[in-house]
Amino acid sequence: MEAKATQSLLNDLITTLKDGQKGYADAMTDVEDTHLKDLFKKYAAQRASYITELEDQMFKLDLKPDTNEGSSVTGAIHHAWIDLKSAITGKDNHAILAECERGEDVAKKAYEEASKAQDLPAALKTVIDKQSQGILAAHNEIKALRDSTK
Repeated sequence: MEAKATQSLLNDLITTLKDGQKGYADAMTDVEDTHLKDLFKKYAAQRASYITELEDQMFKLDLKPDTNEGSSVTGAIHHAWIDLKSAITGKDNHAILAECERGEDVAKKAYEEASKAQDLPAALKTVIDKQSQGILAAHNEIKALRDSTK
């Protein structure tokens, strides 16, 4: 995979992670349920550490993190988390979890795409695969919680 494509792939993942981090941080601040507060705090921190890992990989590969926020992928992601605010306002745990799950669906898809990328440096591939497992676990936990609040 050429450097530009790798850079683009990583920037998309970082944007996805930043959006998830912000979504969880917002949810954590506004949700009243203590268990959910702790869970959202955990996932906001997870996303922050994933961003650091990816930026570290970019630095090692001499790739530039993207400072502009305007990619089409980003637009879709922001929409995934945008309805979270109204769910939180309603204090409905099921609705909040459903919105978090939608955000997780986007992250899961981004990592599935990234995992398929050919010719990634081995160290980077390892980081992406590890993060992908964490994203999948988060998705499944959020989904299970959402299902239990019906």
